[in-house]
Amino acid sequence: MSAARPGVRPPLLRARGLTRRYPAPKTRLFEPRSHTTALEDADIDVREGSAVGVIGESGSGKSTLVRLLLALDAPTEGTVEFDGQAVDASAPARSLHWLRRQTGIVFQDPYASLDPRMSVGRIVGEPLWALGLGGDGEQGGDGRRERVREVLEDVGLEADMAERFPHEFSGGQRQRIALARAIVHRPRLLVGDEPLSALDVTVRAQILELLGELRVRDGLTLLMVSHDIGVVQNLCDEVVVMKDGRILEEGPTEKVLLQPQVSYTRRLLASIPVIDPGA
Repeated sequence: MSAARPGVRPPLLRARGLTRRYPAPKTRLFEPRSHTTALEDADIDVREGSAVGVIGESGSGKSTLVRLLLALDAPTEGTVEFDGQAVDASAPARSLHWLRRQTGIVFQDPYASLDPRMSVGRIVGEPLWALGLGGDGEQGGDGRRERVREVLEDVGLEADMAERFPHEFSGGQRQRIALARAIVHRPRLLVGDEPLSALDVTVRAQILELLGELRVRDGLTLLMVSHDIGVVQNLCDEVVVMKDGRILEEGPTEKVLLQPQVSYTRRLLASIPVIDPGA
């Protein structure tokens, strides 16, 4: 969003001029190398404790933006800061542990993000081991297992489900498992990349309610990427509208969705199906 005002705490996550270009395939041997621009000159601020939604059609650059913000890919141009510290996506993986400890992500397809060979307990607890959290030795291992059981209950699952495997769960339960994995290390920022699109309406409402509860209870900051405007409208304080790799409009959710300033946002809102009560 806009730059911080005097006396206001800087944003938790801040990006300026983010651009990502990918080499386009050559059609002739000696032709100059061209590029495809997936994201261009994007600025975004995410305040601590807020919930920001990023909306747009497929191919609008939403997922590219998320990957750059979380240092899962390096920008061609631009900068990212987390809590005032510069994020260098080209740095060795170990030097980014400080960022991984403070962020979590939930992807679109819960089953694809869960290793079917691992128990739910191992899947959920893996970030604790990978990031060296929870202590060392036998006592540390016990602490980690207790944290896994605790977070499973936090997301509405039973603690003894830690012994089971992903194929034994429904789609909604798998997404709860993915959410548990994303928050097991108590991150400050939770990012959802279309986390509800594969779920039916009832389960989607349950996960939305759960995210809202976690935000209030744990002070989570949320960044939610979605093509479902209803999800953003119900969960987010602020919204960013993207098209063709550019941010077209941003601001408070109610203002942007009720009084859109650009024609693309108006078309996007007009495309939402409306039930005719007389039909």
